[in-house]
Amino acid sequence: MKKKLLIIEDEISLGKQLKWGLSDAYDVVIATDVPHARALISSREFPVITLDLGLPPSPDTPQEGFLLLEAIPGLAPHTKVIVITGNTEHANAIKAIGLGATDFCTKPIDHIGILRIILERTFNIYELEEANRNLEQSCREKYSLCGIMAISPVMEELFKLIQQVSNTGYPVLIQGESGTGKEMVARAIYALGSRAQKPLVIINCGAIPENLMESELFGHEKGAFTGATGTKIGKMEMADDGTVFLDEIGDMPLALQVKLLRFLQEGTVERVGGTKTVKLDVRVIAATNVELEQAVKQGRFREDLFYRLNVVPIIIPPLRSRQEDILFLAHHFVKEEAQKLQRSRVTLSQEAAAALTTHTWPGNVRELKNNICRAMTINADGVIKPADLGLSAIQGCVDPCFLTIREARDAAERQAIQHALAATGNNITKAAKLLGITRPTLHDLLKKLGMEKIVI
Repeated sequence: MKKKLLIIEDEISLGKQLKWGLSDAYDVVIATDVPHARALISSREFPVITLDLGLPPSPDTPQEGFLLLEAIPGLAPHTKVIVITGNTEHANAIKAIGLGATDFCTKPIDHIGILRIILERTFNIYELEEANRNLEQSCREKYSLCGIMAISPVMEELFKLIQQVSNTGYPVLIQGESGTGKEMVARAIYALGSRAQKPLVIINCGAIPENLMESELFGHEKGAFTGATGTKIGKMEMADDGTVFLDEIGDMPLALQVKLLRFLQEGTVERVGGTKTVKLDVRVIAATNVELEQAVKQGRFREDLFYRLNVVPIIIPPLRSRQEDILFLAHHFVKEEAQKLQRSRVTLSQEAAAALTTHTWPGNVRELKNNICRAMTINADGVIKPADLGLSAIQGCVDPCFLTIREARDAAERQAIQHALAATGNNITKAAKLLGITRPTLHDLLKKLGMEKIVI
């Protein structure tokens, strides 16, 4: 099949001449005005467009052509544009390139062979970029699960666990620092499970006032308390046959923990002020950034409830312990935000990449995405620098791919320590044993690498 080419040219005779000269190699369609051109561009059927800047209603000025050129990324983001301009309009050609045109060809087009060369080169660029997009899409499918993206081995194992867990109806307890994606994991378990077509009710236990929480979860009968003017169905009943996600379960008051425990044991609830027992079939997924085992020891969380919830534990590792994911996610967020903002050619500088990989990310993936959004907002030249991200440039590390022996050793030590701390829950003694060093030596390494805050 011939490659499709759109020629936007208001001069009918020239349009016919171009179509006659190029139809042997291309499937040529001609648009003579802006409305027709916009409709054809919006179809996204044309990899390459030639655009005459002098379009009606102002054929003697490039105004309409520039306006259409600026609109094309929103209509067909991947389409390549070759601007057709007069010999004396070099400045307009340069301006067009700045607005996103791939190339330009000057009028009069006496030698169509020149245009053929430009077209062939532009189609090649489009095809290379399309192949790259297909490859990226394949990578996204391979390294993502229900919107969660990662390439690190530890996250690959987490993906497998999510898929296994989704096929059961057991309670799940998701633990991880703030910003690691606990709700996304819960949604993935729900979406992949047999209850995906049933309700998913999300309850943030830290956002509901304590005096209202029982009514929110279990409902109430008319007259149960002042202001209870009618019967209210609780969120647990709303989730019948489906799934309830209890976010920030560590913030649930002890009195409510007793009622939740009874529900998990018996599958029944009683509305506030009621005497009728309601039988429910609800899968419970809970999440917390609190160390629940520590909360149990401190008497802030019931031990029996902890074990009821912790049938299938899922621990999401912090971003700092899976460095392979940092640049992978950063590049993904840059492209994602660039598409939303209809911007092209936004890249990370080598200095920015180095700063990203050495930051400890206390806010995890949420912090990383916020920093990328900030950079996309304030950056103007299309190359993101450390300052755009709110990070400091790393001295002596211009290219993160080429490190000195000392930098490589420090990076290896940092990664090994991060993995050991993650595996032991930040227990210095156990981490030192895993690393085959003494506790004082580990403290010295943490100080040398500026990692003391990680274990605080």
